[in-house]
Amino acid sequence: MTMTPTPTATISVRQNEIPDLSAAYRINTYPVALRSRRETEAGGFADQDKFPLTWTVYFMIDGQWAQLLSARGLQREWSSLDRLEKWLRTMGFRYFWVRNDIEPADAISAVSGHSMK
Repeated sequence: MTMTPTPTATISVRQNEIPDLSAAYRINTYPVALRSRRETEAGGFADQDKFPLTWTVYFMIDGQWAQLLSARGLQREWSSLDRLEKWLRTMGFRYFWVRNDIEPADAISAVSGHSMK
C-alpha cells in the first residue's frame, strides 16, 4: 500500500472563513486531521509537558493545502479527535481523513488499551 504524502500547508485559513469557502465549493476534498506537536501555549489541556501532541486540521482549498488558524491567527489545535470531529460536524463536514505520522501504531494501542490485531 502506498501512502500519500503528509499535507504541507502552502496557505492558511481562519476558522471563521470555512463556512463561506465550503458554500462556494472551494474546499476540494475531505479535511485531514493531522497529529502534530503542540504550538499554542495556554492553560488546561495546553500543558506541553503533559500533552505535547495535538490534532490539527488541513483543508484542500483551490488545490492548495491550507492550515487552519483560530480567529486570533494561531494554529487551531484539539486535544482529542472526538472534539475535532464535533467541530468539523458543526462546520458541515460528515467525513474526514486521519493522519498520524508521529506515533507508531503499537504505541497508540498501548495507550488506548486496544489491540491492533
